[in-house]
Amino acid sequence: MKSLLKLTTAATVSLSALLAAGAASASSFAIRSGQSAEGLGMAYAGAASGGIGMGAMAWNPATITMFPGRNSQWNFTYLYANGDYKPTSPTTVTVPTPLGPRTVPIQAAGGSPLGTGNIGGDGAFIPASYSAWQLTDRFWIGLTTGAPFGLRSKPENQVHAAQTFGRSAKVRTINVAPTIGYKVNDWLSVGAALQVQYFSASLKQAAGVAANAAPVIIEGDTIDFGYRLGVTLTPFDGTTIGLAYRSSVRQTLEGTLRTATGATPTAVIPVKANLNLPDSVVFGVSQVINEQWQAHLGVEWTNWSRFRNIPVVAQASGVPLTSLNFQYDDSWYFSAGLEYKYNRDLTLRAGVAYELSAVNDYNRQIFISDNDRLWLSAGASYQLNEKLKLDLGYTYIHVNSAKVNYTGNHPQQVVNPALRAISYTAKAEPYIHIVSAALTYRWDTPTETIPVRPVVRKN
Repeated sequence: MKSLLKLTTAATVSLSALLAAGAASASSFAIRSGQSAEGLGMAYAGAASGGIGMGAMAWNPATITMFPGRNSQWNFTYLYANGDYKPTSPTTVTVPTPLGPRTVPIQAAGGSPLGTGNIGGDGAFIPASYSAWQLTDRFWIGLTTGAPFGLRSKPENQVHAAQTFGRSAKVRTINVAPTIGYKVNDWLSVGAALQVQYFSASLKQAAGVAANAAPVIIEGDTIDFGYRLGVTLTPFDGTTIGLAYRSSVRQTLEGTLRTATGATPTAVIPVKANLNLPDSVVFGVSQVINEQWQAHLGVEWTNWSRFRNIPVVAQASGVPLTSLNFQYDDSWYFSAGLEYKYNRDLTLRAGVAYELSAVNDYNRQIFISDNDRLWLSAGASYQLNEKLKLDLGYTYIHVNSAKVNYTGNHPQQVVNPALRAISYTAKAEPYIHIVSAALTYRWDTPTETIPVRPVVRKN
């Protein structure tokens, strides 16, 4: 067994080292869609109650006890997001003159009136993997890897009217979570996971409106820790209820703030910044209707309101140099799904979800075309043999029209008086396509059994 554990650990960690950035499929720069192909096909309904297979471990560690024997799963997801900000009014700049400040069109100040073009680029691949090992009839250990947050925003038009607010952004995470689960009895399981999370970020904007304006680049990375706790209840045969909590991870980034002319740096300042990623609570119910049908429901609350202002300070002196202001709201995600067992090997599924975003018309930034969104999902599973299963999932996400309003009161302008001289409004009509595939392999023979001790049922 030790050799099998080493093999699976190596495989899961190597997957997590792949590129884990992408246009976000949940509020702000959270990534929900990369966690499970089986879950994607049902809009992640029942994630907390184990309804989405091994991917449920990313939400509720107690679901590890639902997978007997020794199992591993590898997920591969491709996400394509389209968001194109088109100006809704002429962009203007207030410039000083001998007669006092004067507001002029951005072209008169040497800038471009263009919109961003598509900010999603060519999309991104997102990996995730899970392993669950049953040691006794009551105790499981496992490992999950994935990318719970990520963003890759690079406008087609690198010279555009909003370049002073943002030219590109990249956020990458790698989350590795050793997991344990304990089956208290046949109706109650508990679980816990330690989150070890690598976080890196790079934000670029122009120092002015002109095409040759110097870039201002903030970069940093860090490794920090959090945890997940969860419980599953089976009060009746065919009914599973799950509740779980994911802690905030306080990421203490260290990096640089630099400006450059072409490829030549003109100033490099070591900086640091503390940001608190949101914690969340997820609830799910899975219900067997009959031998062929199963229904799933889910609700998830994410505490994005803790993501407010992030001072960027010089490492040497601790003096604030700038601040990244977001001013987000909390987000809510509601999902429902159905599964139909067509025959012994083939299961079909579909789901729908609606998300109330953390981003609104007041705080939305040019990096992210996020808003309330509707998920429409479908998928299938096929048992190839007694040890190997294939999952496929597809989701289309319709995002409500997203507006940016840099008219003087935007959080980015409040912290930087120079940005208040620019008035820019634009709107995008975003949408997202996501496809995912997964392989689940059972290392032991399904007929093997773990020694079972008598379980006392609670009456």
